[in-house]
Amino acid sequence: MDTVMPRRAKMERALPGRSGEAKAHDHAADAYPGRTNADTRIINLALQGGGAHGAFTWGVLDRLLEDERIVFEGISATSAGAMNATVTAYGLARGGRQGARQALMNFWRRVSHVADFSPLQPTWFDRMTGNKALENSPAYVMVDMMTRLFSPYQFNPTNYNPLREVLGQVVDFEALRAQCCPVKLYLSATNVRTGKIKVFGNDEITVDAVLASGCLPFLFQAVEIDGESYWDGGYMGNPAIFPLIYRCDSRDVVIVHINPLERKEMPHSATEILNRINEISFNSSLMREMRAINFVTDLIESDGVKNGSLKKMHIHGLSAEAEMSKLSVASKLCADWEFLTDLKEVGRATAESWLAGNFDALGRRSTIDIKATYL
Repeated sequence: MDTVMPRRAKMERALPGRSGEAKAHDHAADAYPGRTNADTRIINLALQGGGAHGAFTWGVLDRLLEDERIVFEGISATSAGAMNATVTAYGLARGGRQGARQALMNFWRRVSHVADFSPLQPTWFDRMTGNKALENSPAYVMVDMMTRLFSPYQFNPTNYNPLREVLGQVVDFEALRAQCCPVKLYLSATNVRTGKIKVFGNDEITVDAVLASGCLPFLFQAVEIDGESYWDGGYMGNPAIFPLIYRCDSRDVVIVHINPLERKEMPHSATEILNRINEISFNSSLMREMRAINFVTDLIESDGVKNGSLKKMHIHGLSAEAEMSKLSVASKLCADWEFLTDLKEVGRATAESWLAGNFDALGRRSTIDIKATYL
C-alpha cells in the first residue's frame, strides 16, 4: 500500500471523482468473502480521541460490528480513536466481526485492570454518589499541579506509558499489514518539529505509531519514530478526513464524535475554560476539512464542474452530546470499569438509534447538514 498522504492543502482543490462504489464493493467482497450482498453498505469511519471517553466509541463499534449489513473499508483515527481503530482492525483480521468485538472488550478490560493500580481513582464519596470524575481525588489534584509545573521529561524520566504494554498484549501488529488486514487504517499524529500532520498507514503502524497518535505532551514525552518526534494527532487532525477521500472508494464517512462541538453554558472556572479550549482546539482541524468538503459539494450540486470530475462525499455523524457534555475533562483519565461500560452502553444505544434512522441513506446522501453542524 502507498502510505504517502497528499498535503492537506489539496483539500482546497478539486477532489478527483471516481466510480468508487463498485470498487468499494469489490474491496468488501475480498475482505469479507461470502458475507456481502446487495444490502451491504460500505462505509469509512472517522474516530475522534478523548481518553477514557473513547469507551463511547467502543460501544458504537460494537453495535456496528454486530450489524452484518455494515462493512468498514477505511478507518481514520486519532488518540483513543486510534487505539479503538487498531484493535478493531486486528480483531477483524484474525477473527472477523466477533473477533473484533472480543478484541475491543479485551483491550478496554486490560485498560481498566491497569487503572486499578493507579492512584487516579474516584474518592469513596464519588463512588457512592455515582460520580466518576476525578476532581476530588487528591492524586489527581497532585498530578494536575505537577503537569503545570514540570514537564514529562522531569516527572516521568523513564517515559512509562502503561498503554504500551496493554497494546502489546492485545494486538499482533503484523496482522495490520496491508496484505492481510481487511481494513485500511490511517492514524494521525502531530510532528513536533514541523507542526504538520503525519498519517501512518497499515504498513507503518507499530505500537509507537499508536502511542504517538495519543501522546499528550503534558503527560508523556514525545514519541520518536524514524528520527522525528510526535505528539497527539488531535492538534492537526481529530480525526483526519482526507485519507478517506483520497485512499478509499466508499463515499460514506461516519464521524464518531467524542468532543462536544457546542456547549450552551459559558465556562467560568479555570478547569472549565481549559477543557473548552481543548475541545475547540481538537475540533478545529475537523471543521476546516468540513469546510472544504462543503465547498466541493456546493460546486457539484450547482453544476459548477464537469460530471464526475469531483468526488461528492456523504457525511454522517454519530454523537451523544447531551451525555458527553456532562462529563468533565478529569473523567478522561478515569478508567473505572463501571464508568467504561456505562459509556460503552451509551455508544451502543447511540449507534442503534442512528442505524434505525439513517441506514437507508448510506450510499445515497449525507445525513447531517454540514453547514449547520460545522460552519
